[in-house]
Amino acid sequence: MNSSDEHLRYPVGKFAPQDTYTREELDRFIAQIQQLPADIEKMLASFKPGALDIPYREGGWTARQVLHHLPDSHMNAYVRFKWTLTESTPTIKAYDEKGWAETPDTKLDPAVSVSLLKALHSKWITLLKSLDDAQLKREFIHPDTRRHLSLARMIATYAWHGQHHLGHLRIVAEKSVK
Repeated sequence: MNSSDEHLRYPVGKFAPQDTYTREELDRFIAQIQQLPADIEKMLASFKPGALDIPYREGGWTARQVLHHLPDSHMNAYVRFKWTLTESTPTIKAYDEKGWAETPDTKLDPAVSVSLLKALHSKWITLLKSLDDAQLKREFIHPDTRRHLSLARMIATYAWHGQHHLGHLRIVAEKSVK
């Protein structure tokens, strides 16, 4: 993959997890997660006709698929947080992201998914802001890697995830102007 492809694939860079996170870092990440639905809604409103079906890179998802993927992914994250807070080191359920991006509901107007993202983030942010230090250290097990992942790391991951896909949408917006 050349550097141009790398930038298209990872417009904000690859996720680089840390061993630990300060409360200030986590608060910043939570603020990014909280802001994401408004940023997505603003981006969607700026799209030119036809932009929804433009992929952000050759072989990549269309803007429409990205917009439907975000609430799908964040719903899974929200459920993983709930399991981790209510069970002892649960093994979470993995899902086929690419398969989900091809289901019939991804043909809908993405405004449906933006509304879902807004409602979901409203609940999720309330949950995230309530977590204490002990809860942030709670972990789940990913079934594919068998790795233990903390809730603090997941907050960082999903802050990055939102910015990552917002970057993809910016690429599409720029392509649709040309």
